[in-house]
Amino acid sequence: MQQTFYKYQGTGNDFVMIDNRQETFNKKDTQRIAFLCDRRFGVGADGLILLENHPTLNFKMVYYNADGNESTMCGNGGRCLVAFANQLGVIKDKAIFEAIDGLHHASIHNGIVKLQMLDVDVVEKHKNHVFLNTGSPHHVQFEEQIENFDIKTKGAAIRYGAPYNEAGSNVNFVKKISDQIFAVRTYERGVEDETLSCGTGVTAVALAMHALNQTNANLITLKVQGGELQVSFDLENGVYKNVWLIGPASFVFSGNI
Repeated sequence: MQQTFYKYQGTGNDFVMIDNRQETFNKKDTQRIAFLCDRRFGVGADGLILLENHPTLNFKMVYYNADGNESTMCGNGGRCLVAFANQLGVIKDKAIFEAIDGLHHASIHNGIVKLQMLDVDVVEKHKNHVFLNTGSPHHVQFEEQIENFDIKTKGAAIRYGAPYNEAGSNVNFVKKISDQIFAVRTYERGVEDETLSCGTGVTAVALAMHALNQTNANLITLKVQGGELQVSFDLENGVYKNVWLIGPASFVFSGNI
């Protein structure tokens, strides 16, 4: 069966997008999803996203990891889906959509997409790391030399080790550049490798750095392998609210496979 697809990327985090408003895509075919994401035999992507109809909102987001399994929230994927919805004419400059973790507000202007993330009320501070959930689970820890760091080996060891074990966690390695700027490299669960950028990951890093008093800013720049993202937030009564992930989302190409 021939499948029309669209390729998008947000700071190097890339996705196969499919317009599934007619419900023609077989969502149970994990092998085909993994094939479409395969960089040698398929289109190639960190994940696959379906844009579907929603009874009351602009659209629904269904996200799959590159291994073919439906996953938790993907921040950059959500931003790219907003750009895709804009290209399809589903939205103009604003959107409200449903993802696996709930409702999200978003806007798009000159290629920059702002996506509202979940409120975060729990930031677990451990001796050598921080753990929090920003729509997906994230382990955050400092590393002095992340430039030549073996992300895949070190990240996998943490992702599969205690206390995460089989459920796993995404793993973020952080280097502080200034009070408002941090460098981040992320090992993503489901991709099972480093990605050039992770939206829920940089969101987790920004909140973790604030919780650790590494920054007093509420607008933080995160330098990732694929560019730069920003995260803004408010802290109200111990809860991080009005959390926004901000950055570019670009159409790359479309085709049939």
